[in-house]
Amino acid sequence: MCTTTNSPEAIEHLQQYAAQIEALAKQLGLDYYTVDFEVVPNNFMMEIAVYGLPVRMHHWSFGVRYIHQLIRQGMGHSRIFEVMFPGDPCRAYLVNGNTLPENTLVTAHVLGHADFSKNNHLFARFMEMAGGHILEQAAARAHRIETAIQEYGQERVEAVLDAALALEPHIDINRELHRPLYSAPPITPTKKEPELPPELAAFHQRYHSLPGERSLHDVPSGPRRPSVPPQPEYDLLWFIAHYGPEMEDWERDIFLAVREESYYFYPVFACQIMNEGWASYWHARLLREADFLPHDLYLSAIKAHSDVVRPYAAERQLALAVNPYHLGFSMWEDIIEKHGLEKARQIMREEDDFGFVRNYLTKELIEKLELFVYEARDDGDIRISENDIHAVHEAILSPKFNYGAPRIAANHLHVDGSLQLVHDHQSDGRGLDLSRAERVLEYIGRVWRRPVTLHTVGERGEARVVTSKRL
Repeated sequence: MCTTTNSPEAIEHLQQYAAQIEALAKQLGLDYYTVDFEVVPNNFMMEIAVYGLPVRMHHWSFGVRYIHQLIRQGMGHSRIFEVMFPGDPCRAYLVNGNTLPENTLVTAHVLGHADFSKNNHLFARFMEMAGGHILEQAAARAHRIETAIQEYGQERVEAVLDAALALEPHIDINRELHRPLYSAPPITPTKKEPELPPELAAFHQRYHSLPGERSLHDVPSGPRRPSVPPQPEYDLLWFIAHYGPEMEDWERDIFLAVREESYYFYPVFACQIMNEGWASYWHARLLREADFLPHDLYLSAIKAHSDVVRPYAAERQLALAVNPYHLGFSMWEDIIEKHGLEKARQIMREEDDFGFVRNYLTKELIEKLELFVYEARDDGDIRISENDIHAVHEAILSPKFNYGAPRIAANHLHVDGSLQLVHDHQSDGRGLDLSRAERVLEYIGRVWRRPVTLHTVGERGEARVVTSKRL
């Protein structure tokens, strides 16, 4: 059965199967907000995948990503089955070029995502902050930016978007989305001069009357200028939006719009292995128990499942990158087999990928899945360096640290308005691409309109300072 879901008949069959699968999902205990499904053409699906949302602010970088995705898809390295947006309701988009069995599987997969996003603590926290209507909010922001383009011109608006999108992952996920400005520290009281004995008072009076001498009482005193920021500030989008010395309101609005969307997407990034694995476990189980599906459709859907959760891409028998579907699916199966479904649901509620991998990717499972850490040699050869459990854990998780971005903080706002940024390379554990850092500083300098410096280290650990003076 290879019929695509382009025809009204195929869509009618898909709707029938989807309703039955949803009823089965509820019967098996899945708990989720309503899911609105929509079948769309492949080109529209690619735009959603590249932009991250059906309607979003326009920027040249999305066009570059679109071309890259188009090339990968044309080479057979990337295929998009669905895109799902958590919320209340959830929105799910399926490709009409998928076969009916594939979209039947995708329907079950989406229900697993919906169950995860409603019940996982990280999704719940960020949805509470950013709201559950991301599509409508993103469309409203895109409209405001289009209005700004009409009023201030494409070039000015694009310069602000360059800076904001370059800093897209630079938020502080430990702080609230809506947070107050810094409060001034307590004013240091002026020290009162001690009372002097009468015999010394006369001497001091004559001494301070000499030319060039002044009493401490004559020195102007006042509150000490508070340090901004009072401590290293890792939420660069928030800091620049609120403390940029000459930013206009519409520019601040763009920074805060990008920041809010970054908060919305963080749980998707931080729970990818858990989330894709959970959805894959449930689509496999729902299909297995869906005795109402025709036998040939079931076999075709299970074949699609095998393609999704296999450890390698295309025809290669060795993968140098982890497939999150395969890893997550294998881990959930292992957990449920050893500890039961209720324990799995507890883990799903309480963990993100960091806790999930460190606590439940066991040595036995690493050996079974043949996971390892490798080194690429200068001559092009690949050498397996180790499969130690901690090394494998950190190799999987290190790209996820700090939203996948270098850990950069605003460290000091000088009295002349110049800004000092610091790379926390010790906790970051990674170096900087200095050419990219220079380019990002140029973007920031256009909106900050004062010199911006970044203190980091070079390849050998030597101190480096990258400076942008573009105003």
